[in-house]
Amino acid sequence: MLALRCTVPPHPRSPAVGLWGQLRGRMRMVSSAVSSSSTSISTAVDDDQLPVIRVPQRLKLKRGAGNQAVAVPVGPRLAKPGRLLIVGKRPQLNQHSGRIFGKFDQVPLVSKGWKHRKAAGDFFTINNTRTQPPALPGEQGEEEEERQKSSGKVPSFSSLGLCIELQDALDKMGISRPTTVQSQAIAALMRRKNILCAAETGSGKTLSYLLPLMHTLISERLVPTDANWTGPHGLVLVPSRELADQVCQVAQSLASNLNLNVQTVGGGRGLGNVKLTLSRGQIDLLISTPGILWKALKRDFISLRELTYLVLDEADTLFDASFVELLEGILNHSQIASNVSETHGVERKAQLVVTGATFPGGVGELLSKITDLGSITTIKSKGLHYLMPHVKQKFTKVKRTDKLSEFLQVLKQLAKRPEVGILVFCNNAATVNWLGYILEDHRIKHFRLQGNMEAEKRSSIFDTFQRGLVDVLLCTDIASRGLDTQRVEIVINYDFPPTLCDYIHRAGRVGRVGGKVLGTVISFVTHPWDVELVQKIEASARQKLMLPGMESKISEATSKIIAEL
Repeated sequence: MLALRCTVPPHPRSPAVGLWGQLRGRMRMVSSAVSSSSTSISTAVDDDQLPVIRVPQRLKLKRGAGNQAVAVPVGPRLAKPGRLLIVGKRPQLNQHSGRIFGKFDQVPLVSKGWKHRKAAGDFFTINNTRTQPPALPGEQGEEEEERQKSSGKVPSFSSLGLCIELQDALDKMGISRPTTVQSQAIAALMRRKNILCAAETGSGKTLSYLLPLMHTLISERLVPTDANWTGPHGLVLVPSRELADQVCQVAQSLASNLNLNVQTVGGGRGLGNVKLTLSRGQIDLLISTPGILWKALKRDFISLRELTYLVLDEADTLFDASFVELLEGILNHSQIASNVSETHGVERKAQLVVTGATFPGGVGELLSKITDLGSITTIKSKGLHYLMPHVKQKFTKVKRTDKLSEFLQVLKQLAKRPEVGILVFCNNAATVNWLGYILEDHRIKHFRLQGNMEAEKRSSIFDTFQRGLVDVLLCTDIASRGLDTQRVEIVINYDFPPTLCDYIHRAGRVGRVGGKVLGTVISFVTHPWDVELVQKIEASARQKLMLPGMESKISEATSKIIAEL
């Protein structure tokens, strides 16, 4: 029991004032005595017997100096800041690549107010977060790659079972290792599976179906059962003449020493030329567009009875309303295998390969009419329907009256860099022609590519651009599907694409496997409906999510995933 005794001297002031003064003095003396006695007691007790009290860090933050509350940061959690992912005109809306948004966090958008006329001049950039295309095996990290090398699990063309002739042809083309998509697709096709390959643009899907197709043609040396038969063993359907010519060039490079007859037919060249091409002996591989092939089938220029391989490349376009009736007619002339056993023997049926970078709805409905959906093995990449992480993408809000001057300023700055391939996309042929006249007035050398041109003129334009004889190509979306554009460093969307699917394909013209630079996409945003798409793109980039509305609607029966890249 601790007893305290205090003596307060008399105060010379009045009784009332002195009473309050005496009380305050006594309280101060009691407090001082308690403090001193507690100190003496604590020194007398062993430190090991005292409890340890720890104040939580969050409580310390709330209780600042002078007992003033300190605001605790809320909202998105910042893991490792890293480099900036989103950079805009307003720094407060910038976002680091390490920022993570919670499920119920409100996502800030630079483009939120872009529908207002005062937003003109605002901009933001989505920076690249990778240094090479994600389809390359090296993107998995050096440690993982070394581990696979030590265990002997690094995929190669020889380990996939391809014949030595194809391996030699690949060496001559400077291709030494398969991409992730190629290694998975080739492995499935060598086991005679029907596949649906859904992978991002520039991941090497063309070689993924050409290599096993040619391996089958070489190893089996198929002979027609009908002496009067005129038709291919392998058929590749593509949506445009330019893409047909490109696939044919790749196939002929592979088949240069294989004694295989590779031919291509496309629309706009006359049925007489098509008939002449199809009559040049036995065709091992035919690359064609749907329209001209359907005309040849109706006139009995060609038969698909002996078909052993059918490829539908850029399937999202082929299954569009403009092609779907033609495609259905062609598929009805083909016999597609429903299981592996039907791909052997005299009455063998064709393997089916469906490839694309985007897969909206409607694909499964048509495929279910020609084969069992359960027989289709789906190969789906992680990057499907996501923004490409290795390509820089810039969006600028401009007034409609200022868009041309902004475009010319950007183009003249880019023209100072020598040998830079630039693709300029417009939404229709009329805009391509009008913009071409403007560039002629400014003495900017360019070519134009749009669907209303004559076939002979179109066939040489893209090849001339690829060879570097001109650096600027004005085009519509016929140049956005499947074309290999390794020399392209800049894509400019003079007209913003009408759908997210079109944006993915246009942006996929840069940053391709084998390209020297990653590339940049520059988009001019004018109309309110353009702003709505940009807001979806920005939100997906900030949240690191798939673009909305791009989910594949293939039937669940086709969901036998053999690889999640």
